[in-house]
Amino acid sequence: MIRISNWLVAVTGLALLAAAIVLAHGRMTVTPRPPQLAPERSVLRYEPGSGQLSAIRVQAVQLFPVPLAEPLNGRVTFNENVTARVTSPISGRVVSLAAQVGDAVKAGDTLAVLDSPDLAAAVADLRKARADEARKQPALERARSLYEAGVFARKDLEAAEADDRQARAETERAAMRLRNLAPNGGEDGQYALRAPIAGVVADRQLNPGMEVRPDLPNPLFIITSPARLWVVIDLPERDLSKVGPGQPVAVQVDAWPDDRFPARIDKIGEVVDPATRRVQVRCSLVNPERKLKPEMYARVTLLSDENRTAVRLPNTALVTEGLYSYVFVEQSPGAFRRRRVQLAVQDRDYSYVQSGVEPGERIVVAGSVLLNSELGATAQ
Repeated sequence: MIRISNWLVAVTGLALLAAAIVLAHGRMTVTPRPPQLAPERSVLRYEPGSGQLSAIRVQAVQLFPVPLAEPLNGRVTFNENVTARVTSPISGRVVSLAAQVGDAVKAGDTLAVLDSPDLAAAVADLRKARADEARKQPALERARSLYEAGVFARKDLEAAEADDRQARAETERAAMRLRNLAPNGGEDGQYALRAPIAGVVADRQLNPGMEVRPDLPNPLFIITSPARLWVVIDLPERDLSKVGPGQPVAVQVDAWPDDRFPARIDKIGEVVDPATRRVQVRCSLVNPERKLKPEMYARVTLLSDENRTAVRLPNTALVTEGLYSYVFVEQSPGAFRRRRVQLAVQDRDYSYVQSGVEPGERIVVAGSVLLNSELGATAQ
């Protein structure tokens, strides 16, 4: 009995040892395989509050006109067709100011009043000429009466007539000079500087008591319509064949980065700058909200046609693998699907998608590289 028990114990121990060896071998050779996900149908999901979501920014995409080329540097300027630069035709000293920068004025409104010695001299000349004319007229009448009575000789009558014509000519000359200096009057020697057109006072280079002259380098006032502006761009010579009068363009400025202001090409220069190899192009712009200001720097995008549109994405939304481009579309909060897209035009800031994305879809515009790397790690 003792031998049989020992034998059973030995057999049981060998069986347990063999089972342990088989179990250990199975653990070393059998590993769980991750789920195999096709790249085009892969969906990444994150739980609410995941750290990865803080690095991801999603934005709904919209349709925009397709550009012809990369944005060009431009400058907003006054529309000279609705701008007047007011100067003084006479020398004088500023007595009072009636307009400030930003004031709306009508044609003929007084901007400033000048005390002018030149105007006072012109007024005195006119008064003197009128007095001389008033004195010569009765003399001519007396000469005619005496000539008809046979007292005056013919030459005396002719001399009186010549004096009268000379006096009337001098009066006319003095009146024209005064009218030239002060079209709206100025008999008191004070000159009213008036607005030639209606608009808004955009600039003033005048202060009370200041002495002004006709030859000052800068205008005293600039009056313009801020609702109508020009945008001037320097077009590279290679892009000259892509533009024409009336072609639409889109204008963007740093002050309003999310706004695109529509404009149209008005004039194309006739000469290429030999130093820069560029042609100056002028665009007309309507500015009803007065967001744009003269001398702003702008980025101008040439548009092929307002009717040709495509979904616009920032370049940060794209992930490139080989010859293909991909974006991540948000299906639900925390769930992102990778999708292949086809681009129509791409510049340094934006890409215009020909197919693969619909307007209104929410696209990952920041964090695409993170999602793509996690997708690749999941697929391995």
